Amino acid sequence: MEHAKDQVIGAISETMDLYGVTPSAGKLYATMYFKEQLTLDEMREELGMTKASMSTSVRKLQEIEMVKKKFMRGSRKHTYVAEKDFFHSFMAFYCQMWDREVKMNMEAIKEAEVHLNEIQEDETISEELREEAREHYNLLDKSKVYYRWLERLTASIRSEEIFEFLPKETTEE
Repeated sequence: MEHAKDQVIGAISETMDLYGVTPSAGKLYATMYFKEQLTLDEMREELGMTKASMSTSVRKLQEIEMVKKKFMRGSRKHTYVAEKDFFHSFMAFYCQMWDREVKMNMEAIKEAEVHLNEIQEDETISEELREEAREHYNLLDKSKVYYRWLERLTASIRSEEIFEFLPKETTEE
């Protein structure tokens, strides 16, 4: 039993770098995956990590919605639970990243378009440079198609509409 769990823990912790998670936080998540809930002290005991490292790892895992704090009546210690639904983990993480990508790039494009328009309209600038500004403006305008598509993809994942086009398999399949 322990060997089988160790195999999965190793694989999960190794692939967590895709989520920008350190190997120690990946191992923590993978270990928590097999547990109902753990306190910070139990995590530290299980993995032999320092309290500071443990807190940092838990905070990172909470940010990407792979671990949730759970309220326990009568207990002063914080208890944490690993997200066991990989669909939720995937959707939460990638939607966060895609939202960030769209926001950053669309803001940069908007600002760049203002400057490129100024260049295009300034008749004191050479026609060659104004043409280059038009080309860059058109290139940026075309890139917005991708960012709008990415927004729609993110919305379809959050609403779970994507499962109409790409259904989840059942465990029987």
